[in-house]
Amino acid sequence: MLKIDLKGKRALIVGIGDDQGYGWAIATALAEAGAEILIGTWAPVVKIFTTSWKQGKFDASRKLSDGTLWNYSKVYPIDASFDRPEEVPEEVKSNKRYLEHGHYTISEVATLVAEEYGQVDILVHSLANAPEVKKPLLETSRAGYLAALSSSSYSLVSLLAHFGPLMPPGGSLLSLTYIASERAVPGYGGGMSSAKAALESDTRTLAWEAGRKWGVRVNTISAGPLGSRAARAIGFIGSMIEYSKSNAPLKDKEMLAEEVGHSASFLLSPLASAITGVTLYVDNGLHAMGLAVDSPSIERGV
Repeated sequence: MLKIDLKGKRALIVGIGDDQGYGWAIATALAEAGAEILIGTWAPVVKIFTTSWKQGKFDASRKLSDGTLWNYSKVYPIDASFDRPEEVPEEVKSNKRYLEHGHYTISEVATLVAEEYGQVDILVHSLANAPEVKKPLLETSRAGYLAALSSSSYSLVSLLAHFGPLMPPGGSLLSLTYIASERAVPGYGGGMSSAKAALESDTRTLAWEAGRKWGVRVNTISAGPLGSRAARAIGFIGSMIEYSKSNAPLKDKEMLAEEVGHSASFLLSPLASAITGVTLYVDNGLHAMGLAVDSPSIERGV
């Protein structure tokens, strides 16, 4: 029986803040396959995350197929908007939610991981943020647009630049994207569609550069809509989910986080050793559609 086996592999998943969302599902799938898990959590929510973990609020979501609960080896506070400590604005440094953490820029976290663990075999970028995501693109400010690209796409470049030297040949990086990178999705604003397009383009370029430099593979998953806490910031995630159910080839099928987790564990495993530079659609087939079959402008019997 063909089996994904990641025993002896160490994975760093950056962007987990709770037990919802695709980042958590990927961590769970990797743990199921035997990988050691390190977590990078946005610095301001680290205390909330670790407290919730200790209180058992995530226990039901941590359960593996054998009944045990997976654990992380360490949580690293991180803010992937900053590469080096000298880039952090004074108002951020003095914020009480940052003061308790001494090292949270990408370069500092990479240094800590190198000192404490030596290397990582797997790197997962589960990061996206746009302060003006509810604004149409035409109403998005330059600052809001650039913030979306910084947090959601350049962070991928920076993570790989800093962690690539810690990854052995055969290592693998995976990010998460969305179909708004290539199709107009009204309401998905603030520069997020642009950031996802950049992320997918960078995936191909980074696959070339990291493959030649370190022997590391780089892929991304274009996932269907999921009603996670982070996704609810968009404001109409429920409508996006219903649209997908009505119009995807797999009609009325709920999109499950674990389906992305399973696909990710394959792409990150040696079973996918010849796959790099790929955008893999895990969305019940919605990306293949060019027509909304539930539109009142066409017959309902399609």
